[in-house]
Amino acid sequence: MKKLLPIIGFCLTAVILSAPVSYAKQQVWKIGHVRPAGSAIDKDIKQFVEAIATGTDGAITFSIYPANKLGDYSVVQERVSFGEVEMYVGPFGTAVDKKLMLAFPPFLVDNWAAARRLYAASSPLVTHLQDFLAVQNIKLIGGWPVYFGGIALTEKPVEPGNPEVSKNMIIRVPPIRSFEMTARALGYTPYPITWMYAKMGLKTGMVKGMIGGGAEGYKGLSSLVKYYVPVKDHFEYWFVYMNLDTWNSLSTEQQQIISDSARDMELRRYQTAEQDEQRNIAALQELGVEVVSLSDAEHQKMREKVRQTVWPQLRKDIGQPFDDVVQFVEQNK
Repeated sequence: MKKLLPIIGFCLTAVILSAPVSYAKQQVWKIGHVRPAGSAIDKDIKQFVEAIATGTDGAITFSIYPANKLGDYSVVQERVSFGEVEMYVGPFGTAVDKKLMLAFPPFLVDNWAAARRLYAASSPLVTHLQDFLAVQNIKLIGGWPVYFGGIALTEKPVEPGNPEVSKNMIIRVPPIRSFEMTARALGYTPYPITWMYAKMGLKTGMVKGMIGGGAEGYKGLSSLVKYYVPVKDHFEYWFVYMNLDTWNSLSTEQQQIISDSARDMELRRYQTAEQDEQRNIAALQELGVEVVSLSDAEHQKMREKVRQTVWPQLRKDIGQPFDDVVQFVEQNK
């Protein structure tokens, strides 16, 4: 019997070592986003997480939390940093680091081709964001292009295309300095509140409109807003990111599967995003919202005003990375 014990022990060890690694490290991750279940982003995320689950042989699976169920995007960003949430798809908040305003520079690009170059994985914008986020224990994986931003209003503003004219209107802005400065430069009085509380602000009349979203996001507010001004103040791009410690705990193969899945999702989205943007603007009109047309000259006047009044402060807050990004855009026109 004593002679059999070493043999039995050896066999047990061999069985344990030959067992699939994925079985021993099976994980269920939380992933959240800002839109309701069934929305375009929700459908794409389902396909994204299925690709990861398949690619890792079930070692990594997900529970999806749509519609801010994990909290507002700025809150979830902190939760990802601490590892309470493994992954998220959405915008960044700037409470911890104001340099993250680099993620949505105002009036820098105004067409989809330029936006695609700006948010490419190799661009200086993404490279600098990677460095900023690493300090917060966050790994940037990829992104999901959404739309160009506009202003939704309950009343028609005075000379909507003239930034030199005061609109005498208080509008909601995200609690991010660049949006606040941009709204002021365009002639509005900014009131910083998160998206989760913006609808209440419109209902109570505390604000007469909002900036920081686009037609797709404003469709759900069509009973409250009556005008949409497509100023293209920023390009909305939701980042796919995760906890850096969790990323570092993965095998190289698992990391590649996640990166490839995020890249595939982004490429699929670019095939439909611009058309979706136009469909959502048309949908706003069908819901009774008047889309206020702006001339090229009016767009140019707004761009010049923001670049003269807002960009110098961004350059001061962000530093050299802001100039790197501006130079990149100018060189690739």
